[in-house]
Amino acid sequence: MRGHACGKVILVGEHAVVYGVSALAVGIDRGATAHASLLPEGPSRLRVPEWAVTVTTDDEERDLGRALRAVLETTERALDIEADAELPPGGGLGCSAALGVAIARAIGEVTGGGTTEAEVLRRAMAWERVFHGNPSGIDAAVAASGGALLFCRGEPSKPVPLRVSLHLAIGHSGLASSTKTMVDRVALRRSLEPQLVDSLFANMGRLTQEAAAALVEGDLPRLGGVLGQAQELLVALGVSSPEVDRLCSVAREAGELGAKLTGAGGGGCVVALASSEGHATAMVRAWEQAGFDGFTTRVSRRPEESA
Repeated sequence: MRGHACGKVILVGEHAVVYGVSALAVGIDRGATAHASLLPEGPSRLRVPEWAVTVTTDDEERDLGRALRAVLETTERALDIEADAELPPGGGLGCSAALGVAIARAIGEVTGGGTTEAEVLRRAMAWERVFHGNPSGIDAAVAASGGALLFCRGEPSKPVPLRVSLHLAIGHSGLASSTKTMVDRVALRRSLEPQLVDSLFANMGRLTQEAAAALVEGDLPRLGGVLGQAQELLVALGVSSPEVDRLCSVAREAGELGAKLTGAGGGGCVVALASSEGHATAMVRAWEQAGFDGFTTRVSRRPEESA
C-alpha cells in the first residue's frame, strides 16, 4: 500500500510559530512516498534506498529507528516499509514530516488502522518529535494537506485559497539545518532579550496576514515584498547565515520578486518567488553559477480552487 505527502516551504513565520504566532506555509510538488506490506513476524523495518539506510523497531541507537517505533506504536502487525524522499534532509523543506506523513498513510492503508487526517497527523507528530523535540506541527500539517495553510499552534489549520499557482526557485546553502538546534538557539535569545524577540515575532505575525491576503488576491509583487521583509526579520533574529545571505543576493540579481530562508535557518534552503517557470529556472541557473544547488517547484491550486 502506498502513501504520499508534500514537501513544504514556510513563506512567513519561522520560529514565531513555535510561540503561538501564525505562520503561512505552502506544499510543494516535491515530497515523499512510502510503500508498506505485512511481514510474517517482527521486527518491523524501514528501508530508504536513496540514503542506503535500513532500520528496524529494535534499533534504539539511531533516530530513524526510534522514529519508526514511534510511528508504529499502536500497530500490532509487523511491517516492511520502503520510503523515498525528493527533498534534502535538513533543508528546511519538511523532509522528515513528509516521510512521516507518507509512512503513516501507508501504515493505515495496509493495516486498516485508519487514514483519516487526525490519525495520520497523530502518527506523523510522534515521528517528528523524535527528530525535532518540540515541533510546532506546521510541517506535518502542510505535508498532509498541500496547498497553502495558515497555521497557529494548538488551533485547526486554515486553508488559504490561491488565486494563481506559484512558481518557486529553491536554493540549497550546502549546509544542513537542525530544527532542534535552531529552535533552542532562538529560545536562548528570547530569554536574554525578550522584548526584542517578541517584537520580531509580532512583526512576523503581521507579515503572515499580509502574505495570506496577497495569495488570495493573486498579488505576486506584494507577496514578494513581504518575503523580503520577512528575511530582514530573520536576519535580525540571528538565524540566517552567510550562505543564505549569498543565495538571497544572487536571486535578487536574477530579478526575484522576493527571497528568504525557509525553515529553521542556520543553513538549509532559500525560497525565491518567480514570475514564471522560466524565471524560476533562470534563478536556479544563477545559483548554480555561484556554486549552489537548486531546483524549481510549483505550488498548485487545489482542485476546488480551480472550479
